[in-house]
Amino acid sequence: METIWPFFLGIGLATACGFRVFVPMLAISIGAYTGHIHVSGDFVWIGTMPAIITFGIACIAEILAYYIPWLDNLLDTITLPVAVICGAILTASFITDMSPYIKWTMAAICGGLVSGIIKSAMTSVRAGTTLTTGGLLNFIISSAEIILAVVITLLVILAPFIAIFMAFTAIIVSIIKLTKKFIFNPKINTA
Repeated sequence: METIWPFFLGIGLATACGFRVFVPMLAISIGAYTGHIHVSGDFVWIGTMPAIITFGIACIAEILAYYIPWLDNLLDTITLPVAVICGAILTASFITDMSPYIKWTMAAICGGLVSGIIKSAMTSVRAGTTLTTGGLLNFIISSAEIILAVVITLLVILAPFIAIFMAFTAIIVSIIKLTKKFIFNPKINTA
């Protein structure tokens, strides 16, 4: 269980990264700085004051920018690769006693893939609301994303089993959403 547990924590945090990239990064940074969260040796930089300040500024900027109707769609394009990278970094930060090759491979698969799936699904949802409402209701999606990112991040820290359940639920829902959009959409599949 000791070997698998970091992957579950990483998957939970990667799920939160899929909703808001810098919320889990800031939370883990604060937790590592205060000594409540222990990261592997290569990631002690996460728990430094410069990291907290950087993630704090990035978190506030990200949250505010998603409330601007045209900017939120642009940010979805930019933050997809950033979410994948941050999901992998957060997952790797909890993995200890593994060779770097296996550690980063598993971090990319468990963390990067999960955050990419969640971010892609949310990008699809936001694009749909932009098309149907001209972006006027995107603030609802943005509010839901920030709430989910904060709740999942806090649950990973305080009640990991509940967070893992929420994360797997979000992953399954996202996969179903993306599958319906890209595989079973008759508009895309017809010539």
